[in-house]
Amino acid sequence: MKKFNAIDLFSGCGGLTQGLKTAGFEVLAAFDNDDDSIAAYRLNHPEAVIFEGDIRKVQTADVKKLLKGEPLHLLAGCPPCQGFSSMRRRNNKRTKNDSRNNLILEYLRFVKELEPLTIMMENVPGLKNYHLFQYTMRELQKLGYNPKYQAVKIQEYGIPQRRKRLVVVGSLLGDINIAGPTMEKMTVRDMIGHIESVAETKDPIHKIVASHTPEVMKRIKATPKNGGSRSDLPKKYELECHKEEGVGFNDVYGRLRWDDYSTTMTGGCLNPSKGRFLHPEENRAITAREAALLQTFPKDYKFPDRISKTSISLLIGNALPPKFSHIQSTNILEHLKEFEIKNKTH
Repeated sequence: MKKFNAIDLFSGCGGLTQGLKTAGFEVLAAFDNDDDSIAAYRLNHPEAVIFEGDIRKVQTADVKKLLKGEPLHLLAGCPPCQGFSSMRRRNNKRTKNDSRNNLILEYLRFVKELEPLTIMMENVPGLKNYHLFQYTMRELQKLGYNPKYQAVKIQEYGIPQRRKRLVVVGSLLGDINIAGPTMEKMTVRDMIGHIESVAETKDPIHKIVASHTPEVMKRIKATPKNGGSRSDLPKKYELECHKEEGVGFNDVYGRLRWDDYSTTMTGGCLNPSKGRFLHPEENRAITAREAALLQTFPKDYKFPDRISKTSISLLIGNALPPKFSHIQSTNILEHLKEFEIKNKTH
């Protein structure tokens, strides 16, 4: 059967590539400038060529050599646009000074120069109001892709996590829509309820877990099981920084609920001071493996040894959930197959 190819721009540790591969694409190349991301990507996707460093310096002529005269079937990517995340806006951090926000123009350059048959982009919903995003959509329209974009809730696609993502799809072959919700519900229990204990595991990634001072451990132990939060604690446990009104997020030092979605996995997903990242019943934060499972990475997905807890937390939290990528990629693969069948019958 014919193999359809894809390229993953801004690949991170490989969440998008994982979904592309399980959907049936052959991923030819990936691009990133972060050493830990590249190391993780290589461990899991050794067959793809990785272009390391600043994507602005990559010549698409070098990428075309990998195509060996074939068309590029799908150009997929998640340009980093952290300046537009709701978390960043809630903290009143300015968006326009983040130099990563113009990397969407690199995505556009690759589309113009590689002329892929289909395109897919995923990002934070706040990006849709950004002038460079609107400019990119107009340019893609002129190029004939007829792009569609929409913010969707990933929990409606069988991902056990509350999170909104902006999805863009387009095609030179005809009209294509964003894959609709599957309405499958997956919960925290479904993903991490049956994992072996941290004490017994032989998985080094499952042993990566935050350690706390005795003071913080007292607060964690006092937090009610299965969804308790800091607002449930007696006043004596209240942190100084939370005593002022309107300061601090309510979810910090909160527990996940077994039979609900998890909170959004972020770059701070191993640190309960950054959000609702405590285990539903054990007196600890979730482990790196549990965070990866809540992001829908396979249980055997590899991460580099000897990287810091902060680094692995960023790799996992910044990734595109592979299951979500799989659903969107399958939709595009079906579109490509339909076009091919139609052409064969004419």
